[in-house]
Amino acid sequence: MTFRCGYVAIVGRPNVGKSTLLNRLVGQKLSITSDRPQTTRHRIVGVVTRPQAQLLFLDSPGYQAHAGSAMNRVLNRTALQAAQEADVVVMLADARAWGAADEQLARLLPADRPLLLALNKIDAVRDRGRLMALAERARHCRAFDEVVPISARTGRQVELLLELCAARLPEGPARYESDALTDRSERFLAAELIREKLFRLLGDELPYACTVEIERFEELPRLRRIHAAILVDRESHRPIVLGAGGARIKRIASAARVDLEKLLGAKVYLELFVKVKSGWASSEQSLRAYGYE
Repeated sequence: MTFRCGYVAIVGRPNVGKSTLLNRLVGQKLSITSDRPQTTRHRIVGVVTRPQAQLLFLDSPGYQAHAGSAMNRVLNRTALQAAQEADVVVMLADARAWGAADEQLARLLPADRPLLLALNKIDAVRDRGRLMALAERARHCRAFDEVVPISARTGRQVELLLELCAARLPEGPARYESDALTDRSERFLAAELIREKLFRLLGDELPYACTVEIERFEELPRLRRIHAAILVDRESHRPIVLGAGGARIKRIASAARVDLEKLLGAKVYLELFVKVKSGWASSEQSLRAYGYE
């Protein structure tokens, strides 16, 4: 039997469900999710191994049509680079709307490799005629190899999307062990899960220029000791994260610890504190120092 292996980039606008789809495909929470735009800031590989194929799914930041800040410019470049480096590209769009920003991104995607359109959130669309009209509008913008309505939240037709991607991968041996889930380290995943809790628990109060830096990660047989700094851009942002009497940062640590223990399969000792790092997100050079490429 022919075995296939290669990269599949998942690209789309912010909040269309790219990270939810990656987590559904892999069967594990690797990529963080929230309602805020640009929650995903790094490229993450999710590994899915089937008897006849190994698919290396690349989650990417949401592409923003108007990228004014240094961070948005870097994230847009990361998203398009993922598409350029992949063997197959899946453009994910919201099944409830197709707009100018979707058209802009579709035209930027490479023309020399398979391109599939996945219309996500079909569980929220009752009018099938409206869904068909949206798919037709998308096809007028770009010639997609396939248009697949899916629901990343419920899993509907996600396996079909996976099979369509696998059939278009190049022939070749697997690059990872069959039980591998990602190329990222536990240290990286810990920082991301903590950042997710920041986004979810602080909501609109959270300063955009905020990230997490793991300062110490100690791995023991059944325990992980993690010391992490939450980086904010201004001194006035510190009390927002800490909360009255440190209540908020305790909630963030508690929520992150629960997910980390599930992911790592070990007890987790997690200590969080806040650091002010003025201007860390204001230039592309400083962003690269914190792993943004």
